[in-house]
Amino acid sequence: MLLSKSKYLVGLQCPRHLWIAFNDKEKLPEFDAATQKRFDVGHDLEEYAKKLFPGGIDIPTEDFNESLQLTQASLKEEKPLFEPAFKIDDLYSRGDIFVPNGDGWDVIEIKSATKVKDVNLHDVSFQKYVYEKCGLKIKKCYLMHINNEYVRDGDIDPSKLLIKEDITSQVDEYIIGISERISKMKEIISDPLLVENSIGPHCSDPYDCPLVDDCWSFLPSGHVFQLYGSKKKGFSLVEDKIYALKDIPDDFKLNDKQGIQIKCEKSGEIHVNKEAIKHFLGSLEYPLYYLDFETINPAIPMFDGSRPYQQIPFQFSLHVVKSEGAEAEHHEFLYSGSGDPRKEFASSLREVIGSKGSVVVYNQSFEISRLKELALFFPSEKEWISDVISRMVDLLVVFRGFAYYNPKQEGSASIKKVLPAIVGKDYSSLGIAEGMDASLSYLENFGKIDSIKRDLLEYCKLDTMAMVWIVEKLEEIV
Repeated sequence: MLLSKSKYLVGLQCPRHLWIAFNDKEKLPEFDAATQKRFDVGHDLEEYAKKLFPGGIDIPTEDFNESLQLTQASLKEEKPLFEPAFKIDDLYSRGDIFVPNGDGWDVIEIKSATKVKDVNLHDVSFQKYVYEKCGLKIKKCYLMHINNEYVRDGDIDPSKLLIKEDITSQVDEYIIGISERISKMKEIISDPLLVENSIGPHCSDPYDCPLVDDCWSFLPSGHVFQLYGSKKKGFSLVEDKIYALKDIPDDFKLNDKQGIQIKCEKSGEIHVNKEAIKHFLGSLEYPLYYLDFETINPAIPMFDGSRPYQQIPFQFSLHVVKSEGAEAEHHEFLYSGSGDPRKEFASSLREVIGSKGSVVVYNQSFEISRLKELALFFPSEKEWISDVISRMVDLLVVFRGFAYYNPKQEGSASIKKVLPAIVGKDYSSLGIAEGMDASLSYLENFGKIDSIKRDLLEYCKLDTMAMVWIVEKLEEIV
């Protein structure tokens, strides 16, 4: 029943999660792909960080007791230690890098973030507390995180990829009261009864809790967290025991869009602002180019001229409707090589997108940003890219502006909610049905995508076909 630093952070976020982690582990689902990817990135960063401390000693991670014993023996070597492990009483902590500093040690924690976060300070404060209880003198605490201004040029340079930031003073502040917090957590863990805990913003701060589906299961369909906008009003309503949108009192303060949503929820009717829809449709000029990108954003840049977390486009789908009522023609691109996909992506897009007509996208800020980045990387392509951007029209504005709202959207303007609401079709039959899944699957299979090629193509194709169908439905409505 060791309280580790990861369990300590769980306890800070949610006592109920902490209790379950010790007393009912089967209730915890397996890590999702995004969480596992974050862990994998962390391991990769640790390997790069080790290169900055030559002569360091690796502490094996496989055997718990061996790691503890080897750590104690290695402390005498006065060399950098990688992943040293410490246990005292019922507390356990494993660090990333220990560096000898005179008669003490500096602690370096490695994170895949691009800045110091509150949760990092809690993490290192727990570590320091445990190490000092073990009799070590901790002189400095550092967070080594990603430098998002780093641009890859050849092999990864760890000294430029990573920034080491002194967090000693913040850690000393966060360590105040830690003994009492740990004692409280031990009481929770040893309690035979599951701790009751109300839902709140902590359910997704600092991490999305894996127990949300269980803890939030009391909410009915059409619940208050589907209210358009932030969840703040939803938490306020839940505190007053109001769970369903249709039960929101008439005197509860709502903005105009929320007012439309609640009216639709109570009446079951669809809201249509024909003038606004006509205005949008009137802005479209044929031929219409329905365009969607898929991207990867690796924490550690994979290609020269790219930065950490930069969105790299690897796929597009383009449906072309040449004139009103014409059948949509489809073009697609999916990079299947093992190098940088951007050059082929840009040249392939240029071949199929004409110089006249509206370029219809869903959430244009994303596509515009990617195109501008391509123009910076390929200056020779700047002119046609600028032209494409100037002709871009955002279909999202119809739904974000509530020119159309169907209760089936559940307070969302995303295409995944709009498509079934207005067209009656969805993504449920696809092997890949989310942009995040597409990105992670492509990264996992980079350079050998044959096994997922069909799923990727079908997903991106549906994103643009969905826009064609939605516009056709809007034309029918007005």
